[in-house]
Amino acid sequence: MKYNRTYNFSAGPATMPEEVLEEVRDEMMNYRGSGMCVMEMSHRSKVYQQIIDEAEQDLRDLMGIPDNYKVLFIQGGATLQFSMIPMNLMKNGKAVYIETGTWSKKAIAEAKKVGEVIVAASSKDKNYTYIPDCSDLDIPEDTDYVYICENETIHGVTWNKLPNTKGHVLVSDQSSMFLSKPCNVSDYGIIYGGVQKNIGPAGLAIVIIREDLIRDDLTDLPIYLQYKTHADNGSMYNTPNCWAIYVCGKVFKYLKKIGGLEEMEKINIDKAKVFYDFLDQSKLFKGTVVPEDRSLMNIPFVTGDPDLDAEVIAYTKKAGFENLKGHKSVGGLRASIYNAMPKDGVVALVDCLKKFEAEH
Repeated sequence: MKYNRTYNFSAGPATMPEEVLEEVRDEMMNYRGSGMCVMEMSHRSKVYQQIIDEAEQDLRDLMGIPDNYKVLFIQGGATLQFSMIPMNLMKNGKAVYIETGTWSKKAIAEAKKVGEVIVAASSKDKNYTYIPDCSDLDIPEDTDYVYICENETIHGVTWNKLPNTKGHVLVSDQSSMFLSKPCNVSDYGIIYGGVQKNIGPAGLAIVIIREDLIRDDLTDLPIYLQYKTHADNGSMYNTPNCWAIYVCGKVFKYLKKIGGLEEMEKINIDKAKVFYDFLDQSKLFKGTVVPEDRSLMNIPFVTGDPDLDAEVIAYTKKAGFENLKGHKSVGGLRASIYNAMPKDGVVALVDCLKKFEAEH
């Protein structure tokens, strides 16, 4: 059965691999002979334990996660992690943050409620259109960790070179670039991401944390907010987001099948080039990010006229392209071209924008 599918450029919840959606559809009423949908079954059942175990193992395989890191599936999305990270990691009550856009800014605001935050570098001066030089940051010796948002979904900037943390723990929000390219997990103390952009349904964050950062002395911290709780209970202290974990597991298998993260990166570079090449030669549209810091996942662009931007949104929607409106905080236009967006979709959108430009 063929469905009438649109090209969905939403920043999240976002497009998913059709192959995965079809598999989920086929298992919806009866998961592998259990007589139940995954949404109905007990998280304490053997059949569900196998689902979560396989999901974790496939993620470990994909990313090459070392044995001294725990993989945690935690509800609350990335936003809860803005608080959990300082609550769990601030031993000395001090952290360094790099401000590169809306999401790092929000994380800074939450961390300030827990301890001292030093913003060691910021690109606010140019409206977050670049990544600041972080090769020689002023990091106090007693800093607990250094925090970055490795891909800013709203502003479309990405880190191509990690900051020099001078031996301090690096924490990275990878929400909108998670599994888009290979990642050396050992470079980080914590990698986390809300899954609704590049991996699965909303309502879940995946946290990859080095074991020595999991503390057992946080007796005053509410139990759900302690990483130890989730690590000790295999992410099942309470009922987890069973459905999201199940779908993420399908996506992990899909990524392994197509050749892993090396292959995914090649695909992402190829399709992003189509869009950036168009922006670079267009007389009407222009990208907002300096070329060396452009995201492969989120491409913000503008005409320079808000009324014309609105016309573009209406024009593309009529042509069958959804969710090209820029985030309400910045306006303009944005195309999120996550892993599951096929190159055909990017090519078709570029053709549509070329047509609009010719008419204007």
